[in-house]
Amino acid sequence: MSCYLPFTVIDTELFPANYLSGRQRWLAELGRDARRFSYPCFGSGPEGEALFTDTVWIGSEDAGKVVVLLGGTHGVEGFAGSAAETDVLRLIKDGQLVIPADTAVLMVHALTPWGYAWLRRCGADGVDLNRNVVDFSKPLPENSGYEALKQAIYLNDAQRRKIAFAEFEQLHGREAFEKAISGGQYTDPAGPFYGGKAPAHGRLVVDDLIHKHALQQRELAVIDLHSGLGSFGYGEIICDHHPNSPATQVARDWYGDSVTLPLLGTSSSVPKLGLMDYAWHAIMNERSCYITLEFGTYSTERLFEVLLRDHQLWAQSGNDFARREHSLLMRQHFCPEDKAWKEMVLFRARQVVSQALRGLSS
Repeated sequence: MSCYLPFTVIDTELFPANYLSGRQRWLAELGRDARRFSYPCFGSGPEGEALFTDTVWIGSEDAGKVVVLLGGTHGVEGFAGSAAETDVLRLIKDGQLVIPADTAVLMVHALTPWGYAWLRRCGADGVDLNRNVVDFSKPLPENSGYEALKQAIYLNDAQRRKIAFAEFEQLHGREAFEKAISGGQYTDPAGPFYGGKAPAHGRLVVDDLIHKHALQQRELAVIDLHSGLGSFGYGEIICDHHPNSPATQVARDWYGDSVTLPLLGTSSSVPKLGLMDYAWHAIMNERSCYITLEFGTYSTERLFEVLLRDHQLWAQSGNDFARREHSLLMRQHFCPEDKAWKEMVLFRARQVVSQALRGLSS
């Protein structure tokens, strides 16, 4: 069964100009009777606008199966999330995307709205939501590689930084280098991939949604929309379940051989600490799975350089102009102004959402 019409026009204008316009368009697609709820977020946007994570439940409240779409886990990646979710909302409203019986869709817009509004991956407190799902009642994970590279990370001289990185990689290997930078760290609030000291806004939202909708009692297909890592325009399906788990088999059954696993070294992503995945893994049954749908843009080296410069600028004071200038590079890395890239994102998102609906209903 095909869940959508494959030749429906793809509207790249769905990629918003900013957080506020993305939110307004997303809300406009819901209609007055939508079962929606908004979670206010601490802080405000660049124009003083209030910030929210918005959710909507589409389908029967008693549905035993739920497709969950998460957007903006990393704030600036919310442009792709907004566009993909708004496109799916339109397809549902127009009857071109069919939700099977006993199935509902839960859509979450802008899990990190502050980062979305300010063109950063993190929240106002510097916390990376996708490194935040750890047990804060226990000693926090250690990342010795980050500590070894911390001084180099803050170097203003990019060439010296590259030399230090190359020396670390030559000594420890590429995977160890990527884990050191992006695997997650819990000691440096100003630095990249900081997991925090307490549950962040988006994690509290997810915990509330799980409780509010009794999601631990349902079969789940969770799709977390990301951008910025991997081959340009390709939507990689990343599965962080254990390779031998029932959930990994479910992912392969639903999405095919394109599923990649960081724990097997088949993904553009290395294994990481504190992923949002883990909050969902803990409540899933054996007929459910969580995937990250990661839309690639530019190289990992460019990703690290853009992100490290962002954290350098925000760690300093009195450089608002430099921050604004750099925010344009952040936007370009995570949401390229390239029509073909945008078309690929929307087409792939339609495909994967359709696969999830079919998989749950089979």
